[in-house]
Amino acid sequence: MSGKTALGGRDLPDEQQAALRRAIRLEWVTLAVLAVTVAAVYAVSGQSQAMKAAWIEDSLSFLPPIAFLVAVRVSRIPPSARFPYGRHRAVGIGHLVAGVSLLAMGVFLIVDSGSGLITGERPPLGVVELGGHVIWSGWLMVAVMALSVIGPFILGRMKLAPAEALHDKVLFADAAMNRADWKTGLATIVGVFGIGLGLWWADAVAALVVSVSILSDGWSNMRGAIEGLADARPTRFDGTDPHPLVYEIDELLAEVDWAVDRGARVRDEGHVFHVEAFLVPAEGREVTVERLSEVRRGLAQLSWKIEDVVVTVVPEVLDAHRPC
Repeated sequence: MSGKTALGGRDLPDEQQAALRRAIRLEWVTLAVLAVTVAAVYAVSGQSQAMKAAWIEDSLSFLPPIAFLVAVRVSRIPPSARFPYGRHRAVGIGHLVAGVSLLAMGVFLIVDSGSGLITGERPPLGVVELGGHVIWSGWLMVAVMALSVIGPFILGRMKLAPAEALHDKVLFADAAMNRADWKTGLATIVGVFGIGLGLWWADAVAALVVSVSILSDGWSNMRGAIEGLADARPTRFDGTDPHPLVYEIDELLAEVDWAVDRGARVRDEGHVFHVEAFLVPAEGREVTVERLSEVRRGLAQLSWKIEDVVVTVVPEVLDAHRPC
């Protein structure tokens, strides 16, 4: 093994090596920031539903960075007889764990916050003494939440570039969670101010906003993780459009002059793709091992993401193997 950064026993290009090292540093910084934030929010949360929801969401924010760090370590293990495709699926498993946890907690918080709103529960916010001065506890909550939005706002933006470079959906999910965190902070501040103004329902409404944010993140991440594990057609790192490599593979196969039809089946393994290419040889054209190997080499050279390629000849190509 070389001294370079690798995934699945394969060295990464320089750009991806730098992106992976940067992503790992960002995730450790995220964990440190979260540890301080969770402790601070818990200390001042009091009876506020919005503060409680914010504390729970901040606690759940530990899941994506931990899932990413574990997945990266596991996916570095080279393929073996027991795991011939390597351990890249660790990324999808981590993605699923984070998504299910977020979804479950989002449902719980919506029920908890909604019941408080229906029953008209009024959270008491008293006063505290600091340095001989008596102040409203809501000011402490606002100060803590205002400080807590800074880290997620910066870190979330910084993670987008390495997430795209690495094709890492767990890292992107973490960036999305960071975005939800700072929006949650702002919603919580509004809820606390609402209590101060005598709007008892503002706290519960703010908690509901936070809960819906958690539920939305959980649903989108769980759906994306399940589709990936079920071998759906690969998408971009953000789960929006089909991955451009799907079309590049089809274009390269279309240039094979001894084939009259072609198709491919592309599997997203986490950071990398596995490709099965199907070619229908023209009548009278000889198919040799060297010709198949040439196509295989061309596909493998398209991108570092293509880790394994199988090329075979077939009498016809199924519609499912053509790009949409």
